Amino acid sequence: MHTQNKISVVIITGNEENNIKDCLESVKWADEIIVIDSESTDNTVNIARKFTNNIYIHKWQGYSAQKTLALGYSTNDWILSLDADERVTKSLADEIENYDLQNSKYDAFKMRRENYFIGKKIDYCGWGNDFQLRLFRKSKTKLNNKLVHEGFIVDGQIGILKNVILHYSYKNFSDGFLKINEYSSLEAQEKRERKASSLRTIIIPLVGFFQHYIARKGFKDGKHGLMISLMHAMTKLQVQMKIWEIQQKKN
Repeated sequence: MHTQNKISVVIITGNEENNIKDCLESVKWADEIIVIDSESTDNTVNIARKFTNNIYIHKWQGYSAQKTLALGYSTNDWILSLDADERVTKSLADEIENYDLQNSKYDAFKMRRENYFIGKKIDYCGWGNDFQLRLFRKSKTKLNNKLVHEGFIVDGQIGILKNVILHYSYKNFSDGFLKINEYSSLEAQEKRERKASSLRTIIIPLVGFFQHYIARKGFKDGKHGLMISLMHAMTKLQVQMKIWEIQQKKN
């Protein structure tokens, strides 16, 4: 499927043996695949080698830093950035391949992300309107410095593609709780200067639950929506508790 568009796919990994095969299978049409691995102790690298020789091992420096490294190794200007738990649909691959990127007025594109939680596609909880910037010109784009939920900053116009990527972020609660612990720690570091009052520790998780389950109609996703909303509240609770812990250590 190689056309006029030269695409480099960049993926960062760390113990992703359960995800990486399907991810790489969905982008094997690309001209180049770059994998930055953070010293995985499972079979991630061996699986990735079946798809690409461009695998580089770097000690974990953070999401933004790892993705910046990946951009540095890529040889094409147009980049498709994916997480290991994401998949490019055949329709999206065709759309990218057939789009005249070289003559486009856009320097980056967003696409809708279809999110799945423990086997079910989620339409509400704020997950059903999830647009992510994933395709961009490297020469016009850089990473921000956020510790968690890092993003790309584009010096140019941004378009929207019609087709979707699939996102399998939580296959089970064990993985979900591990991610909650990691992300809440990073968010607490970013917000460590904020006030960690008892009232905020109680109210912020409750507001988070209300936003997902009521305001964003998570109840329409049934038990799955309830579980997502509870996990969101748990994340907010851990952030507040960890901010308080960080501030206690300073005293």
